[in-house]
Amino acid sequence: MSEIFEYALIRVVPRIDRGESINVGLLLYSKSFRYLRARIELNENRLKALDPGADVEAVRGALSAFSRACTEGPLAEQSLGERFRWLTAARSTVLQTSKVHPGFCNDAGETLEKLFEQLVR
Repeated sequence: MSEIFEYALIRVVPRIDRGESINVGLLLYSKSFRYLRARIELNENRLKALDPGADVEAVRGALSAFSRACTEGPLAEQSLGERFRWLTAARSTVLQTSKVHPGFCNDAGETLEKLFEQLVR
């Protein structure tokens, strides 16, 4: 059965002043499937192409914390929807998300992988 899902791209903006970004992941939420996951993969070569001085380890740490926020930490006490909204809130930091996009799917995990391949890799 097809159910509604929402997703947002996860982006690294190494230099806020330049506004350039690379897609490094995807966050997918489905209330019906009780599903909230992040799929993240940092391409260091692409990051260094935008900013040769980028602190790769700091970016990896921020991405790891972002991913963990889906399942643990202070946000874990919130509903999946509240966590998704917090993670996709607009921010002016090195780690940002796109606007939220809706869709329909039969399998949230499969949809996450498909979108990740299309939009990030």
